[in-house]
Amino acid sequence: MPGGHRFLEHMSDVFLEAWGPTLEEAYRQAALAFYETLTDPRRVLGSEERVVEASGMDLEELLYDWIERLIILFDSEGFLAHEVSVERVWREGGLWRLRAVLRGERYDPGRHPQGTHVKGVTYHMMMVDAESPVKRVRVLLDI
Repeated sequence: MPGGHRFLEHMSDVFLEAWGPTLEEAYRQAALAFYETLTDPRRVLGSEERVVEASGMDLEELLYDWIERLIILFDSEGFLAHEVSVERVWREGGLWRLRAVLRGERYDPGRHPQGTHVKGVTYHMMMVDAESPVKRVRVLLDI
């Protein structure tokens, strides 16, 4: 089954679900949904590259740190990703780790339609299912 993502109904925030055959794909799809919240990713060029690493005591904390780092990258540099490659999710020294490469560019209000600004990520309603054949994550973005 290929990976994908969708937006679930929520009264005041952005609630997303992402899935894939591996944790790498599920976390990649969560990032793509995050960027889709900010703008139309089809309008983003892949002219710059960023390496992002995240970590957490468990898979939920890893998901939180992953999305938080994407928010910080956007808030500090205006960086939008067109392409996300989660190279690896692994456990090391008692921590879960993630390493990804993002291809994209800085936000340009003349070319990138303004979507919804994400203020933060929350643990509320967060879920990571790593045991099923299809790995699935859910995360609520505070807008």
